[in-house]
Amino acid sequence: MKALSEIARDKEGYLLNTQDWRPELAQALATEEGLELSDQHWEIIELLRGFYQEFEESPAMRILVKQAAIKLGKDKGNSIYFMRLFPPSPAKLASKIAGLPKPLNCL
Repeated sequence: MKALSEIARDKEGYLLNTQDWRPELAQALATEEGLELSDQHWEIIELLRGFYQEFEESPAMRILVKQAAIKLGKDKGNSIYFMRLFPPSPAKLASKIAGLPKPLNCL
């Protein structure tokens, strides 16, 4: 099992190979970002990874919120919920922790 320092990442810290991801790595990435992962975080991480598996891209914020509303309910399908979990840029940060590429339309 490779340590975070041994995993190939781009200059922003995103994994270069999504196959390198595992839950322990998500924990290390979250710690690096100053986050402690709760069950709510893991729910979003799993949602993101499922979306990526199906569409082969990381969802931008609007799509991520819409997917959360559909799959997790309206109380979790809103941008305020995401901002509380993954500040300051939820789609980018959640994708990074989920081991996925940066969403295309995120700066």
